[in-house]
Amino acid sequence: MLSPLPLLSAPPVAFGTPLPLPASHPIWPYQARFRQAAQTVANGLFDALDEDLDPYVYLLALPLTAVGRTHNDLYAAAEFEPADSAVPAHHFAQVLERGQALQQAQNWQPSDPDLESEDMQRRKQFGRGVRLAVQEVLDAADKRLSFAGWPAQIGRFAVMPVLRLNRKVYNSYPSLQPNRYYTDGRQLPHSLIQAAILRFNEDCIKSLTEPEPGSGLLIRPRDSDEIIRSAGKLFMDTPAQDMGMNPAATKLFATCNTISSLRYEGAEGVGKLLLARRGHPNLSEVFALTCPTPLTDYRAVRKLLEMTTSDVSLLADGENVYALGRQIGQYDAAREDLFVISFITHYAWEFQHGGQVLMRAHYGNPSLPRARLNRTKFRRDLRRTFELTDSAKVEKLWDVVLEASRQKHGTLLVITTEALAEADRLKLQCTLIEPVPLTPLITRLVTAIDGAVLLDPDAFCYSIGVILDGKATGRGTSTRGARYNSAIRYVESSPYPCLAIVVSEDGLMDVITKEGVVSE
Repeated sequence: MLSPLPLLSAPPVAFGTPLPLPASHPIWPYQARFRQAAQTVANGLFDALDEDLDPYVYLLALPLTAVGRTHNDLYAAAEFEPADSAVPAHHFAQVLERGQALQQAQNWQPSDPDLESEDMQRRKQFGRGVRLAVQEVLDAADKRLSFAGWPAQIGRFAVMPVLRLNRKVYNSYPSLQPNRYYTDGRQLPHSLIQAAILRFNEDCIKSLTEPEPGSGLLIRPRDSDEIIRSAGKLFMDTPAQDMGMNPAATKLFATCNTISSLRYEGAEGVGKLLLARRGHPNLSEVFALTCPTPLTDYRAVRKLLEMTTSDVSLLADGENVYALGRQIGQYDAAREDLFVISFITHYAWEFQHGGQVLMRAHYGNPSLPRARLNRTKFRRDLRRTFELTDSAKVEKLWDVVLEASRQKHGTLLVITTEALAEADRLKLQCTLIEPVPLTPLITRLVTAIDGAVLLDPDAFCYSIGVILDGKATGRGTSTRGARYNSAIRYVESSPYPCLAIVVSEDGLMDVITKEGVVSE
């Protein structure tokens, strides 16, 4: 019999009377409500990473007792919420028995045997076996990309969330090799998306083990940004373990954030940190430190970073900086024992492997390594905001934005249907110019100064160096600069169709509409 297992928290959709129950007998009274709450969390989380991931959540319930008289009937009646799952129930007929076999075949060690009872260890291992068995079924029988969560006992069922994502979008991002585990059998993520999936599943299991999950109890859910930060922290456990370090003690995510946040004599930190065991065949030391500097001595590491150049980096083993050196030879990426932390600018860094960016972090907020500009999404935003479908006009605006994205000091473009009227209203806090169609050359000139550039959907510019106004809406963030927050205030306060493109100094781009913010 499977007992409740600890997982993470999904919020209630609302309080009060539960939603109408399905016609069939429910596993528990609030299952539809719980699934909708989990779907809401998934939408916020994965849309923040990439809105094309298109998450979908359903619940799978595996009976823990026999429902028939023959061995073949045992465990056959898997149930779903909602009932129209793409995977027929008979595929899960023997999944609990398969889970037990997988459990016996693994040599999972308890994470803390002094604090975990034998019963707790047994339940955790059984849960891991069931999850692996269900994942096998999903991989074989579901044409779409699906991920099994962790089971929790509710009545006579082991209930787990199943998350579907867009396979093409998921596979478009670089990752490390899959099927990685901690020594106690927990999964190690091979990408930021998978780390977010694991955190989502943890939240779901915590909520499933609450009394009457989904009933509307006062559970405070974590917001998407908090879950993504937690996913970034989890993802950085992977290189730590690959280098033979204790992930819990190494805390690479927090270390990189802190180092990137420090300045040295007023200058921001720019340079690279190569992570590998000392003596790696693809590293050559220029000179070594007599006393290696701990990575947790943040200011000392930041000072050492000043000595790096385009081809000379700090060398660290995950615990200490031991030398300055460079990468040599042809690194075999399949080894996965040489990683790069690239400090881009103040409070911004990238995690790289094999010449590919796996994760970016800006002010402690992880993100996927998306291209600086996405033409398809930009077209979609123009169509949604201005009902603009004229391909010639769209291309002209695209050329303007593309040129603005090259402005190394950052800039801000505001496109609005009432650009002329707004230029007149803000004439005391901007520089008015004669209306001119923006070309790449003119765009390069007008974005060289502080302030926003005001233009209309026809790419005519009316004012430059604009100091935007607007009311605070609560959507801003203290971790971003004045340019970003003023753009949010202006767009949300504007009575006219409006869109803003924020180009940060570190290359991060945000397209801001009244519907939300899309980071490029």
